[in-house]
Amino acid sequence: MKTKKILIVCALTLISAFCISESNAQTKAGLAEAKKAIAASNGIYFSSFVKNDANIFADRYADDCIILAPNSQSFKGRKGALEFFKLGYNAGLRNGKFITEAVYGDGKAYVTEQGQWQSIDEKGKVTDDGKFLVLWKKTPNGWKMFRDSFSSNHPAK
Repeated sequence: MKTKKILIVCALTLISAFCISESNAQTKAGLAEAKKAIAASNGIYFSSFVKNDANIFADRYADDCIILAPNSQSFKGRKGALEFFKLGYNAGLRNGKFITEAVYGDGKAYVTEQGQWQSIDEKGKVTDDGKFLVLWKKTPNGWKMFRDSFSSNHPAK
């Protein structure tokens, strides 16, 4: 009887270890997928300003997104993303750069991206730079920005 209990405990331990290992592998795969999608989206993001195409910009965001811009109201949903694009373009934004420093999460439904950004004008001059946190959401249309929060490294003008 004691041997049977030991065998059951050993079997349950092995099964648990396998399940944990499988879960970790799925998390790593999900996070790798999210990182790849984020890099692709970030690569497209500023082309919207180069081409003056607000739809490219808005397509980076989830339908229920909120852009949390500094010193400003929140911009909600696709309409808000389009409005935010227009403000940036009218202010002279023509290009930019994202530098992803880290992506956190399990890659199942949400991940958080941390990084630095630069804004560039029509002459190729960096006009502002700062940091950001973006909460990405896995949607039926792929990984999209769900909450976008950022700030400048410089005092407000």
